[in-house]
Amino acid sequence: MKIAVTSASGKLGASIVKHLVDLIGKYNVIGIARTPEKAKHLGVEIRKGDYNNREDFNSALKGVDKVLLVSGMDEPQKRIEQHRNVIEAAKNNGVQKIVYTSIIGSETGTAFSPVVNSNRQTEEDVRNSGLDYIIGRNGIYIEPDLEYIDTYVKEGEIRNCAADGKCGYTSREELGFAYAQMLNNDHLDGNTYNLLGEAITQAQLAAYINEVYKTNLKYTSVPVAEYKKERQDALGEFLGTVIAGIYEGIKNGAKDVPSDFEKVAGRPHKSPLGIIENYHQNHPQI
Repeated sequence: MKIAVTSASGKLGASIVKHLVDLIGKYNVIGIARTPEKAKHLGVEIRKGDYNNREDFNSALKGVDKVLLVSGMDEPQKRIEQHRNVIEAAKNNGVQKIVYTSIIGSETGTAFSPVVNSNRQTEEDVRNSGLDYIIGRNGIYIEPDLEYIDTYVKEGEIRNCAADGKCGYTSREELGFAYAQMLNNDHLDGNTYNLLGEAITQAQLAAYINEVYKTNLKYTSVPVAEYKKERQDALGEFLGTVIAGIYEGIKNGAKDVPSDFEKVAGRPHKSPLGIIENYHQNHPQI
């Protein structure tokens, strides 16, 4: 049984590879990366695969039984065709099963909705592929907030437009564990699963960070339009709009949905506080 993981040089792909190796051994795992040298440290066979190049995947998926398709990071419309390159190559190579990393979110009403809709189109393409499949819808990663702590401390606050909305955060480590189980356990096939932890407010997030990092952050809520302009000024129009749309989705309840994590992983999702504590132990910053 050979299982391939795309975007293996990325943080989520690398986590999935690591957990798969623990589960089925390194000789049964293949990493696919646009720049193979960036994934050599994973200790498994690495093949070249650029989402924009269908021929890469015609070669990369030879002899593969199952493939994990990590959602691309390009603009929404480009992603759809990029993902189709992988899906079509999988079909042509006789791959039996495809698992796709989608996202939780609202299809309408926020600046993040176009990204959600591109994922929904790939979900449909996967379901219509004729292959066995599983779709995971990921919650928001908590790591970017933790990587940003130095800036939060300088500013004295976590500032966004989520208001009192709750967000079911997850982590790449938790997702890596879950996707390894989904790839290995065929009784889960044919379903779409929400992968996230306990939903918390931004004020609770600030409190947990304060507890672990001994900081004194407060949470400040600002109007959506104001926050969108702040993010656009700081990050550019596209990325700033997307970030503002994510927090607008939290405000509107789009990130507070029932979780299927325990069903697919065989254990409960770690608590937000537990994830933050674990991250701090492995990445001491302050």
